[in-house]
Amino acid sequence: PSQYIFLAPNEVATEPHDAVLSEAFLAIYALHRVKPFLSFSSLVLVSRSRFRRSGFCFNFFGLLRASFIILVVDPFSARSSRQARALTLGEDEVLMVFFVAFEEAQQPDTSATKAFASTLIKTADGRCLFVDELSGDFRANLTPIQIAQCGSTKGQEWDVITSGKHNNAADSMLVVSTLTNACLNFDPRRPTGNQVILFSCGGRADGGGEVTDSQLFPFNGGAGPLSLSPENSPDSCLTVSDNVVDVALCEAGDLHQLFTFGDALSLEPNSTSTELRETFTSPSTSLNPTSTTTLSQGATTTTSAATSSSALVGTASPTEAVPVSRAGGVLQPTAVAESHQRDDTATLAFESISIQSPDGRCLFIDPTAGDFRENLIPVSLVRCAGTPNEKFDIITAGKHNNAENSALIVSSLMNGCVSFDGRRQAGDTVTIFSCGGGDTNNGQLVPFTGGTQLTLAPESERNVTCIVPGNDRLDSAPCSDDGSQLFKILT
Repeated sequence: PSQYIFLAPNEVATEPHDAVLSEAFLAIYALHRVKPFLSFSSLVLVSRSRFRRSGFCFNFFGLLRASFIILVVDPFSARSSRQARALTLGEDEVLMVFFVAFEEAQQPDTSATKAFASTLIKTADGRCLFVDELSGDFRANLTPIQIAQCGSTKGQEWDVITSGKHNNAADSMLVVSTLTNACLNFDPRRPTGNQVILFSCGGRADGGGEVTDSQLFPFNGGAGPLSLSPENSPDSCLTVSDNVVDVALCEAGDLHQLFTFGDALSLEPNSTSTELRETFTSPSTSLNPTSTTTLSQGATTTTSAATSSSALVGTASPTEAVPVSRAGGVLQPTAVAESHQRDDTATLAFESISIQSPDGRCLFIDPTAGDFRENLIPVSLVRCAGTPNEKFDIITAGKHNNAENSALIVSSLMNGCVSFDGRRQAGDTVTIFSCGGGDTNNGQLVPFTGGTQLTLAPESERNVTCIVPGNDRLDSAPCSDDGSQLFKILT
């Protein structure tokens, strides 16, 4: 060969040159993926063709049309020198020397504290976030965050960093690709639809940044489901948009904006999944639980989150890692135990009773129809059969009820409370959730002065909205005083 070109981005000064060099690097890296013999510390592109040259820019497309060979050389001066230099190798003219900056831009923080390492990030419909390192620029920056079936692609592992070189904020996290070491980043300056990307941690393209709030997200230590709201735009949340992660205004209860870290089978490697002895048909969950929806190419079509009453048979609350419907994945017994602690100080008006709806059906809880904590479980309506799934406690005072003439409706099976949340989408406002949501939640309190009849009118709604029977589960509607919304306690 008569001409050699050494490629490196630190010698490219302007954006047009960056674009040309990005194409060059990706072409070389693609060849590396086919036959992995290249060193990322230095690359040599050898061409017999002639090419145009203007300053440090060259006609790369003309070069591509020529025959070329990839060779490996020692990085010799590329790492120590910051200037292009003309070298002589025998009688051959070296026209340009560049150092490929991938390694500089994406340096792992070996001092970081990680809440999760090499974990999955799952969407509410059970798919996984992933990154294709070839989809960005030559530094593996500007890489979109894509979504696919879990285990179907490379690049699905992530680290959640709570402190380190690029995170000095309390109660915050960085989400870092295990594959490329780049950080999840929100940049509102970019075109709509391309604002959520991977970028060098710290916010500088060359890896020299320290901390940037475009990569920090609030974090309380849990695995989720949780929203991802960048600290440079607190009103914005990452959201599922077909097969990529995008951004939208935060909306409480929007399943498209909920993500979960990890997989219980990997977090608890000693646990095993066991088949339940008593059979049931569990409610299925999609990002639109009240309608039949195809989420994306490759995603399964799901139906209503409610289940026909005739299909349900009583089942025990699982104590092992078993599949759950909502947010995908499996139930995590340790998380369930933390979320649903029995209040042994509570005053009970009734214990382990059934509750009959105005149309004669009974409330029923399937503990596997929610998320990994047994939250967000739809309250199904079934033909009354007296199974443990139909049993509830009526609590008039205790840790999660400090209001007079009020009651909590608590599942005797799994200790979760019937809860109303008007922020959730229509058809999914009534679920089982951790009692109190911490202490006391007036979306779980309903009026009660004794007797065996009650109206499920959440005190948060001031008698405007009531809990009523839906097709196959509890729903919500405007309150009525004609007696059509009275539930009966079966003692």
